[in-house]
Amino acid sequence: MTDIVATNQTILVVGGGISGITAALEAAETGKDVVLVEKRPFIGGRITQLYKYFPKLCFPTCGLEINQRRMKANANLSIVTMAEVTDIAGSTGDYTAIIKISPRYVNENCTGCGACADAVEAEFDNEFNYDMDKRKGAYLPYNMAHPQRYVLDPRVIGTADADKAKEACKYGAIDLDMQEETIELKAGAVVWATGWRPYDAGKIQPYGYDRIDNVITSVELERMMDPFGPTGGKLVRPSDGKEAKNVAFIQCAGSRDRNHLRHCSRICCMASLKQSTYIREKYSDDGQVTIYYIDIRAIDRFEDFYKKVQDDPKVKFVKSKVAKIEEDKASGNPVCHGVDTEGYNRYAEAHDLVVLAVGMEPSVDKDNFPVDIVINQDGFIEPDDANGGIFAAGSASDALDVNRAVQHATASALRAIQIVNRVAGTEG
Repeated sequence: MTDIVATNQTILVVGGGISGITAALEAAETGKDVVLVEKRPFIGGRITQLYKYFPKLCFPTCGLEINQRRMKANANLSIVTMAEVTDIAGSTGDYTAIIKISPRYVNENCTGCGACADAVEAEFDNEFNYDMDKRKGAYLPYNMAHPQRYVLDPRVIGTADADKAKEACKYGAIDLDMQEETIELKAGAVVWATGWRPYDAGKIQPYGYDRIDNVITSVELERMMDPFGPTGGKLVRPSDGKEAKNVAFIQCAGSRDRNHLRHCSRICCMASLKQSTYIREKYSDDGQVTIYYIDIRAIDRFEDFYKKVQDDPKVKFVKSKVAKIEEDKASGNPVCHGVDTEGYNRYAEAHDLVVLAVGMEPSVDKDNFPVDIVINQDGFIEPDDANGGIFAAGSASDALDVNRAVQHATASALRAIQIVNRVAGTEG
């Protein structure tokens, strides 16, 4: 059983992405007891699935490693993975959370040696790579996963593969008898940092994501460019594995659209500008990028980055909302159709690959929150006094980039600290 001591002076952080990690560390490093709950088998959230950050084009692994070291060194912080909050009851300074913990089937004895994965034969879609490749039924989610512990897919439990994994482990780390458990945790304040998910591109029917192989999403391209990703860092077409040198980006794919996401997701323009540099770096001589856009929203310090991309003669900007994408059956090329709104010229442009800059939506559906909280029409948590001691952090509050998410999470941690300080003062 999970053994965590929590009181009404504990801060509960729900979600282990960059916002949850930030809030948890900021609170724990002031001496507060913090419990961080994450539904995935590891913490780090969607930044772990990025190839590079904008605008500096640095790798997320650096900052992630620093935060992991801070977490390991802090005795005030308890981390529970594969766990979901199913209910929160109570009021400011006195909450009780119900947490469901799914079995990992691998205990703390795991050394990360990978013998269990070698022994298991079953393979499943790899969710870390957005199902673009396969992983074993015994797996480490990714190379820097924290905790650095393997997981057994529940679909192998009860099969010969589970027995093979257990026999292969020299350290007694495979526990096939693990069961789902439910625990209660007390908390004085809650930081809700459940983050975001990419909008389902399949819902944008004119763009053909579900029927045209060479139409992908921005998050899938990010994984493709990673040397540890599904293509080993190669920019290739899903249809035939050929190099994709002529790449188009379609902005606001599902965003700023009353039929999909009403809001601007803020990161999409910068994500495409960043990803355009991937293509140009890989194919400096013959790489060609086309960005179809309504308007480019590169604010503050990002303006210089935008200008740098604009200055590249191999990057073409077309002010247009692409009307539809069709597939050229002979070549497999996706063909973008629309009207250039600056010249009012119709176009039908073929590309090797089309990337949909999909928007951000909250990870938790607004009808499925386990606590009564004020949520706006887009599903984001509103900063409202009615929320009491429950504070949104990062992209649970709005569509934010990493920098702004970290700032927001720090502010939310401070508010939670103030709550438990008042509790401590009252009881003292």
